[in-house]
Amino acid sequence: MAFGTRGNMGRVMVLALEVLGVVAMVVLLVGRSYADETNVNTKEDPKVQPVVDCRYDRGEAGEVSEAFPSDDVFRPLIADPKQPQFFALWQHSRSRTDGSSFSLGSVAIGENFGFYTKRNGCDGWQIGILTGVFAQFNLSEKNAALINTDFNVGIPISWRSGNWSMRLRYYHQSSHVGDEFLTANPGFKSMTFILEEVDAILSYDYRWLRVYGGGGYLVHREPTAYDREKVQWGFEARASPMRTRMLEPFLNHLVVTPILSGDFKSMQVHDWIIDTNILGGFEWSRTGSRRRFRIMATYFHGHNPYGQFYTQKIESIGVGAYFTF
Repeated sequence: MAFGTRGNMGRVMVLALEVLGVVAMVVLLVGRSYADETNVNTKEDPKVQPVVDCRYDRGEAGEVSEAFPSDDVFRPLIADPKQPQFFALWQHSRSRTDGSSFSLGSVAIGENFGFYTKRNGCDGWQIGILTGVFAQFNLSEKNAALINTDFNVGIPISWRSGNWSMRLRYYHQSSHVGDEFLTANPGFKSMTFILEEVDAILSYDYRWLRVYGGGGYLVHREPTAYDREKVQWGFEARASPMRTRMLEPFLNHLVVTPILSGDFKSMQVHDWIIDTNILGGFEWSRTGSRRRFRIMATYFHGHNPYGQFYTQKIESIGVGAYFTF
């Protein structure tokens, strides 16, 4: 692998913050706050109707029982590195053991697919299936060698009542080290790595702030030396949304929301040392659609959250694009 120096970490961090600052200035200059508006329709096009998305909104509709709902009553944890979602992320990653560093590309493909829901407005419950693929690549090598891939599949059950929401899930994970990585590191001993976990998260929303907490327990693991228990908590702060005209006339009715989120895990296998993942940036959505697009700066400090590299202590900064459907 090609590694940089410790000083490169600081320069890359400054560059990432400068880019995020420029984006913030552009958004604020071209945006217009509408936090006090109750209807996001514009006089220019009254045909555009708001869509209630129970992951972010509060519906006032009557009772609904339906198959294949297009949203959920529990909002995904956007700062959780293992949340099934779509993202493409570049990071400058440094080993906290020997100080070596390299450019890391991380991509994920995943989603929670709802099978059935019963609600009164946005209060109720839902059951579905989750699938996720998380892959990491060494971008410091010419062929961007695949390092690791995690495959997740499981069953989430979600519930909401007012500002309270909860997710209970069972999921299976299997991890596989990339052939290119094994070829370049003949001393690395690959092993069977399988986890099956039951976890639960309780969340509370108060105006612009969301806090959550919970834990998990491994019902099956290979290797058996991997300890079973974990605790997880975090927050999500969402500022007042703004209507922006920066991409008109190509994309009309866009709304931008500044976001800051943090996810924290303390695991028995790591002697309860806290792993920290912080995201900050902007989310774009469109009136009449449930799709959301985020540009986020990231900072991670802790043990590698992916696959057989769970004993590796790392620190990473980066920037990524996140997609919600």
